[in-house]
Amino acid sequence: MIVTGLLSYIAYGPQFGQAFPGDVAWFRLPFFDWPTRPSWLYRLSQGLHVGLGLALIPVVLAKLWSVVPKFFAWPPVRSPAQALERLSLVALVGGLLFEIVTGTMNIQYDYAWGFDFYTAHYWGAWVFIAGFVVHVAIKLPTMVRSLRGGSLRRYLAQSAAETEPEPPDDHGLVAVAPSPPTTSRRTLLGAVAGGSALLGLTALATTVDALRPLAVLSPRGQSYGDGPNDFQVNRTASGAGIPPTIGEGWTLRLTGGAAPVTLTRDQLLAMPPHTATLPIACVEGWSTTQTWTGVRLRDLAALAGVPEPATAFVQSAERAGPFARVTLTRGQVLDPDALLALRVNGADLSLDHGFPARVIVPALPGVHNTKWVAAVDFRVA
Repeated sequence: MIVTGLLSYIAYGPQFGQAFPGDVAWFRLPFFDWPTRPSWLYRLSQGLHVGLGLALIPVVLAKLWSVVPKFFAWPPVRSPAQALERLSLVALVGGLLFEIVTGTMNIQYDYAWGFDFYTAHYWGAWVFIAGFVVHVAIKLPTMVRSLRGGSLRRYLAQSAAETEPEPPDDHGLVAVAPSPPTTSRRTLLGAVAGGSALLGLTALATTVDALRPLAVLSPRGQSYGDGPNDFQVNRTASGAGIPPTIGEGWTLRLTGGAAPVTLTRDQLLAMPPHTATLPIACVEGWSTTQTWTGVRLRDLAALAGVPEPATAFVQSAERAGPFARVTLTRGQVLDPDALLALRVNGADLSLDHGFPARVIVPALPGVHNTKWVAAVDFRVA
């Protein structure tokens, strides 16, 4: 989950200032150009991130329940070493709960807080990572000793009647006077595993069309169009301030060469078309695969007079919003399946899906597949 979260930050292109937060000082990651192959790379990476995050919820709750005696220990700190351990727990538990709560609410587009989700989630992750590393370093000897001291197979074979509490330890994890067990370790582990599997299934349902009705933690699954255009959308035309009349007099402006090039939609449709079946995946974890038809970005770059661009700056007709523009790398522009899409599944794009034209690039985060494209500036440096 940690690795895929950091990869998502890199996929947003922090080298172009389009990842949030922008200035991370010493926490700067080793940036690299996000690849376009395999085309399902971001779909897999972000799907794993969200799915694992949801699946961890029962694990976290069970773990917190298992250490309830520690919450009531007094005095709370007996030594400098224990103080460090408790501090790591604040970062570990607080950071993890913050990430789970904000991440789950983001899946549902529920922004009840007054701060930027991307920035808070990024820094919350580093708080959790720091707490996790310190806590594991401190508790590693105890973990190894405990795992070697008992047989998992024996524990799983015990019924509730055969279940006995652990002997008292020096760390206070065992209750002083535990009540008789009402369930076995096997049942507890089974309940946690079942809960994790169920939540994992709801995450999987956001990317497998046949399971879409099971995506109960996501607001997706509504109808955003008719027929070929009936699939998920992140930002509607109404929400972006795009008028229904955008197609009237719309033109695409290409710059970067000796002189600007302006094309109408009819002229774009008259160019050699290319069709590619590609997934589109968003940071919330949902994804879908559709068949897109349009003009290759590399063909537009050549038409603009920049056949070998270093980057391409894409601007939307949307006037506001953090994703109304995006910078694409050379590899993303020149990929043979990178498109300025005009049609989807054999039909014209609907307004919510980016009509008159939108960008579709393999393995690119969904919000960077800019909709309602108005201009593309191909840059050589």
